[in-house]
Amino acid sequence: MSAALTASHKPPIRQAAHWTDRIAHLALLLVALALVAFLALPLLAILVQAAQGKEGEFVWLDNFIEYARTPALLDSLWNSVWVSLLVTALTVPLAFGFAYALTRSCMPGKALFRGITLIPLLAPSLLSAISLIYWFGNQGVLKDWMQGVGIDQIYGAPGIVVAECFAVFPHALMILVTALSLSDARLYEAADAMGTRATRKFFTITLPGAKYGLISAALVSFTLVMTDFGIPKVIGGNFNVLATDVFKLVIGQQDFSKGAVVAILLLAPAVLTFGVDNYLGRRQTAMLTARAVPFSPRPARGFDAIMTVYCGAIAALVLAMLGMAVFASFASFWPYNLEPSLRHYVLGLVDAEVGVGFLNSLKMAACTALFGTALVFCSAYLLEKTKGMDGVRGLVRLLSMLPMAVPGLVLGLGYIFFFNEPGNPLNGLYHTVTLLTLCTIVHFYTTGHLTAVTALKSLDGEFEAVSASLKVPFFKTFWRVTLPICTPALVDIARYFFINAMTTISAVVFLYSPETKVASIAILNLDEAGEMGAAAAMAVLIALCSALATLLFMAAAWWVNRRTQAWRIAAPTR
Repeated sequence: MSAALTASHKPPIRQAAHWTDRIAHLALLLVALALVAFLALPLLAILVQAAQGKEGEFVWLDNFIEYARTPALLDSLWNSVWVSLLVTALTVPLAFGFAYALTRSCMPGKALFRGITLIPLLAPSLLSAISLIYWFGNQGVLKDWMQGVGIDQIYGAPGIVVAECFAVFPHALMILVTALSLSDARLYEAADAMGTRATRKFFTITLPGAKYGLISAALVSFTLVMTDFGIPKVIGGNFNVLATDVFKLVIGQQDFSKGAVVAILLLAPAVLTFGVDNYLGRRQTAMLTARAVPFSPRPARGFDAIMTVYCGAIAALVLAMLGMAVFASFASFWPYNLEPSLRHYVLGLVDAEVGVGFLNSLKMAACTALFGTALVFCSAYLLEKTKGMDGVRGLVRLLSMLPMAVPGLVLGLGYIFFFNEPGNPLNGLYHTVTLLTLCTIVHFYTTGHLTAVTALKSLDGEFEAVSASLKVPFFKTFWRVTLPICTPALVDIARYFFINAMTTISAVVFLYSPETKVASIAILNLDEAGEMGAAAAMAVLIALCSALATLLFMAAAWWVNRRTQAWRIAAPTR
């Protein structure tokens, strides 16, 4: 009996991990090391630099105190804050009205209006600044009209505000369209049954239902404006903001410590925004339950006409912004000779050697799309579909979400401090297209990661359970089952990486060399050299490349759906 009791109290024999589990753990560890090396350590380098003096000595908070005692730098902080607040206050209501028209009206041409508003995403943000200079600058078409309404010049705060509204509008619109699409028609039916007026339904049903979307749109808009570099650089003039201060301190004055202080100030609102958004996301309740009825708008001639005019006006402004850039790029000599020619395109691509920058941009964008998609999807798969190494798994989850709270300008500055250190074994990557690609992947990592996780969470865990019971290695299940099913998501992630890599400025402005200059940076250099026409031409070319890439990705998505998604089509019933 005692022997039996002793045997029953023996600790259970721990089953050794299968060799395929070790491969998964090793792969997850490699992902963690990559995120630490290319995200965590560069950000840590900024914190270290901010606490160092000019001789490398530790000075605690002296750099922050010196910054607080510099009136010009404090003015830049205030300028960034109030401009960001003003752009947010203008953009969010405009985007809400547009989203309301798309989701709550029966106006014609919804797809056309929606497509036009996506145009700013295909071009560098500074395209809007260049276009505004041609509209309202010193030799602008509407300069006299602008002065007639009491605005002396477009350079400075007025130009930054208008250009940022153009650049930020599609980001806010996407969030608000999603928020307004999630509505339960039963609430409106009950309100109609009680004779509730339209305005009361709007303030008691529509706005409360979209409040989290409105807050998220406001937070995203504020952060994008605070951290944007291209627009203030082109049209800001003597109006200084934090983003341009970082560039001047690091590149112009070689004051890395004070530049790190400004970078931390830029990081603070982004981190705060990210935290508030996460907090609100946890508090948000489901807008659609299993019994919900999707909302379908009813035709109303007067309301639909008003919404059509409203959306048409905004679409016309977007097209006017793009159209002026295209027109100016073909004008022979603005404003004296407006005959169309390819002079600016030749000047940019050949004389200014921007053609090399375009090749570098295409190379960087293609590598970002290929390797970024592979890294994001594989890491998401390892997190969602494998088990073990909980500590490393938590670290990877944290680092995967961190890039959303890190502005590109801050990340690029961290790469300078970390990879330009002579003792760093990765120092050989500095000033290479490889490092530009890695920085871009990390900068846009979170959105791709969330897209991959969403696609993987829609798959039943029984696939992996059955594979494990049949002794099938996880990578075979990944290759034969998971990857084909999730291929449409992969195409979307690759398209997102490619277009953002073509248009990004802030993430790579500190990292290029004359041999690795990309097209978006070359536009800044042309603008500084006074070649505004060539800068407009190169911005138009980037937008054209992004549009063509979007069409190619759409064709790839169609082909992929036919090859891998046939199982989604229900068989005809007899």
